[in-house]
Formats: sequence, structure tokens, C-alpha cells
Amino acid sequence: MSAQCEVTGKRAAQVPMSFFERFLSVWVGLCIVVGIGLGQWLPAVFKTVGAMEIAKVNLPVGLLIWVMVIPMLLKIDFSAMSQIRGHLRGIGVTLFINWLVKPFSMALLGYVFIRVLFAPLLPADQLDSYIGGLILLAAAPCTAMVFVWSRLTGGDPYFTLSQVAMNDLIMVFAFAPLVAFLLGVSSITVPWDTLVTSVVLYIVVPVVIAQGLRKLLLARGQTTFDTVMDKLQPLSIAALLATIVLLFAFQGDAIIRQPLVILLLAVPILIQVLFTSSLAYWLNRQLGEKHSVACPSALIGASNFFELAVAAAISIFGFESGAALATVVGVLIEVPVMLLVVKVVNASKPWYEAGLRK
Repeated sequence: MSAQCEVTGKRAAQVPMSFFERFLSVWVGLCIVVGIGLGQWLPAVFKTVGAMEIAKVNLPVGLLIWVMVIPMLLKIDFSAMSQIRGHLRGIGVTLFINWLVKPFSMALLGYVFIRVLFAPLLPADQLDSYIGGLILLAAAPCTAMVFVWSRLTGGDPYFTLSQVAMNDLIMVFAFAPLVAFLLGVSSITVPWDTLVTSVVLYIVVPVVIAQGLRKLLLARGQTTFDTVMDKLQPLSIAALLATIVLLFAFQGDAIIRQPLVILLLAVPILIQVLFTSSLAYWLNRQLGEKHSVACPSALIGASNFFELAVAAAISIFGFESGAALATVVGVLIEVPVMLLVVKVVNASKPWYEAGLRK
């Protein structure tokens, strides 16, 4: 294990959930109200903001996404991938859930709930867009926030680092083809140029910038790195909340007309989170992995890299699309649902470990 990987692992194990992170759903809810209000009050301003784009990429949102994503990617230590061989079963479960179960199960749930069960209650011209947003959300596994969830369950910090690093690397190559395939299966036209542009802008470029900046900061010492990270984290959350205000300023009319939309979109997301986390947790137990490995393995499969999902939804479907709304609903329910999963895996530790002793 490299010295830096060890330092990063220990740091990840001690990361507390900040005030803003703990009440993220509250801030998101307030931003939804503010966004809808501003959109009704100043529609011309937001139309101007929406028109500021190049090659279907909205410049203000693109900047906000970078401010969101880069601080999170700074936390990723790709040298932690050397630890993968120590937890092959846990890593195998993580990759199986994240790339073979989660996106496909969400596509199925999207079809069942959006096209069939809830179709009469939703605008017919947005059904494809809603499903597209759900797929984008499911195809982007969590990055930085999983460190917080892992710490709350006593998860192995080195395993958490290694699985996050592995997922980020896979996401660079697999996100676009997987999303394109699932959108095609769902009979949604795939704008390949926009999809690839989104991957480059919101994954590849931020990863390169973050890793370059990470090396420069660590060259000046761990204290410098930690100080900069502490300053950047509030900016990341502020950028997320500003993006949500913009989104709901554009979505205001649709939500006012059909206020149940958010609740209906939350149903398949909630079911999928509970299904994937339970399956990952059970599979790790069946394979004999430690509880400290099973917890972060289950948690990363249940949570999402919603910053990427939001950015891709805006680029592919547009500001006022159902896809953008669906990805933001994922943000809205992320924290309370993940805290529920944390509580369940902590409470079930005796059951889990009893199964390992058989």
C-alpha cells in the first residue's frame, strides 16, 4: 500500500457528514421552491440563461457542474486500486450491482412505472424523457458521498477507496455505451454526439483536472491539501443548489400543473435503491465478505453520482425536460434514503456476522 493511499484511507474513515450534507434534502427542497418562484417572477431572465449554450451545452450549468464535480473527484486516490486484490469478492459484487444490475433494473422499473402504471398521471410527451433521466441516474454510481456513508457504517476505508476508484475508471469508458444501449432499448433516440460530449466534459476533463490539481496540492503537503479541500467542499454544494434553482425555474410551469410528478418519479428510484442495496448486502454475506466490506459495497450501489446525471440530462434532453427533473428527484431523496440504508445495515450486523460463522 502506498503511503499516500494509507493517508487517504485514514482521512476517508474520519470524514464527518457536514451540516449541509446532513440536511441536503432540506436545502434541495428550499431550492425547488425558490427556483419555481423565481421562474414565475423572472421568466425572461431564465430564458436568457437557458439560451447561453454552445453545442447543446449550457455554459452557466457547465461551469456549475465543474464546481460541483471537481472537489469530489479530488478525493479519489487512483492508487487505491492496488488494494482491489485484497477484496476481490466485495469488488466483484460492487461491479456486478453497479454495471449489470442497477442500470438494467432501473430501465425495467422505469418502463413498468412510467409507461404503464403512472402513464395516465404524467404528461404523455415527457414519458420517454422521464425514463431517460432515471436511466442516467442509475448508470452513474456514487463517488465522493460514499465515503460519508461508509464511515457511518464503520466501512473499510481502503475498500471504499478502491471501489470508488475502480468505478470512476470504468465510468469513463462504460457510461456512454451503457446509457446509449438502455435508451435504445427503451425506444429513445440516442444523440451520440451529445452523449459523448457529456462524458468528455463531465467525466474525462474533470478527472484530469482533479487528478492534476491533487498531485500539485499533495506535493505541498497533506495539510495544504486538506485545507484546500475544506474550502472547496462548500463551493461544491453551493453549485449543486444553484443548479437546482436553475432547473426548477425552468420546470416551474410543469410542476405547478402536475405537482404529483415529483412523488411519482420518486417511487421507482426508492424501490431501486432498496433493491440494489439489499442484493449487494446479501451477496457479500453469501460470499463470506466482512461486514465492513459489505456495507460500502451495498451503499455505493444504492447511491448515485447525481451531479453527472443532472449534467448529462440537461445536455441530452434540455433544461425543461422530464429527464432533468427525474435526476433532481434523485438528489432530493438521496440523503434520507441513504441514511435509512445506513441504519438498516448497522442494525443487522449481528445477523450478518452470524451467517458468516456458519
